[in-house]
Amino acid sequence: LSNMSTTTIAAPKMSSTPAPAPLSKPIVFATSGMGGMLGWVLVHPANTVAVRMNLSSMQGKKFSFAGMIRENGLMSVYDGLAAGVWRQVFYASSRFGLFETCRDKLHEIRGKTDFAGRVGVGAVTGATAAMISCPMEVATVRMSNDATLPADQRRNYKGVADVVKRIFVEEGAAAFWRGSTPFAQRAALVGVFQVATLDQFKEMYAHYLNQK
Repeated sequence: LSNMSTTTIAAPKMSSTPAPAPLSKPIVFATSGMGGMLGWVLVHPANTVAVRMNLSSMQGKKFSFAGMIRENGLMSVYDGLAAGVWRQVFYASSRFGLFETCRDKLHEIRGKTDFAGRVGVGAVTGATAAMISCPMEVATVRMSNDATLPADQRRNYKGVADVVKRIFVEEGAAAFWRGSTPFAQRAALVGVFQVATLDQFKEMYAHYLNQK
């Protein structure tokens, strides 16, 4: 027995690689805004068509995409793009940035982050982001819709600064939040079903796939 060799099984080595530090809140806000701006450039034509379809329906008219292009040109689908991009500076950055900030603060208070907490935070921060960005939402719709009005009713806005200035001077500051209630309600639902569920699934993937 003394001649028999013994085999030692080494314990598995634990990874000494430290977990990556979380992104700072300014980085979260900035990247959220940049992502929103890029995404809006891609979807703005669809938003323009949707707005004009709704306006035509309200006026009792039949909307024709071909007619819109024939009358105003192909690039008319990008009417109001500048205001839409500025909207994302405020909306996307605050929607995701406020969500992560409030979620982490709630975790400090409660000691946990569950789906119910995410739902509450998503609804509140979504509605808050909508109220912050509502002036740019109004400017986007105004600029997009102006080309569809009769020539004698057009305001012929020169740009984002011009539309903001003229709304403030001609209609007052309250005009920037006209229709803000349904906009905030919609954004609250988006905050729940998009942002909160995304964050929940990210945690589930990290847990079940052993991702850090």
